[in-house]
This record gives sequence, structure tokens and C-alpha cells, in this order.
Amino acid sequence: MHDVNVMIIDDDDITLTLLEHIVDELVSGEILVFSSSIKAHAFLLTEDAQRINLVICDWQMPSVSGIKILETLRVKLEDCPFLMVTAMPTRDLVMSAKRLGVTDFISKPFSSDELTQKLTTLLEKISPA
Repeated sequence: MHDVNVMIIDDDDITLTLLEHIVDELVSGEILVFSSSIKAHAFLLTEDAQRINLVICDWQMPSVSGIKILETLRVKLEDCPFLMVTAMPTRDLVMSAKRLGVTDFISKPFSSDELTQKLTTLLEKISPA
């Protein structure tokens, strides 16, 4: 178990539940779950955002995109790992996300094993178990 705080943002309830379940298996810290990109973005603008150690975020959401979330995160937490979840990993998305400092991508649909592997790799860099 990794003692880290994770923020999960996805407007799809099924994906959000899956992400939360897998993260819950891997971390002992706080898991902040947002189905609203507006509320997630507002949270990142607060001082409480400083306690986040890892962000998992969908790319395509109404109101505030994953790219905007990443951009806001980088202003507050320059080195916080960011896993971008996307159904359409286009060249433009990848280039924009890389320029803003995305840590890794996972494409929908993904398997539990694939997600667990990516998260384990990211978590080992933050807080070795």
C-alpha cells in the first residue's frame, strides 16, 4: 500500500467507479473523486490541492477538459504525476498533454490489469511501498 492522496476526475460514472476501486486497492491515503470537471477544477484552485500526490483524469469532459485540469495542476503542483484517461489518443492531444507535462496515458477501454500496472509504476515513483 502506498500512503498517497489521489484525485480522480471522470464524468463517466462506470469509469469513475472502476478507477476508484482500483486506486483503493493500491493506496492507503485519501481518494478524492470528482464526476464534475467544474468542481475538480475549483478544488485545484484551493490550497487543499497541495495535498494531492497523483491525479487521474479523463480528457474529454463537458465544461472543463482534462487538458485544462492538467494546465491548472501544473501551476499549483509542478511535479505531481498526472495519468490522462482518453478514448481518443489523437496526435494533437498527445502533443498538447506532453507540452503541459502529462506523466502517462491510458486508453479506454482499458483492463483492470493495465490500469493497475500503470498506477503501480507511478506510485512506486512517488512512494515506494
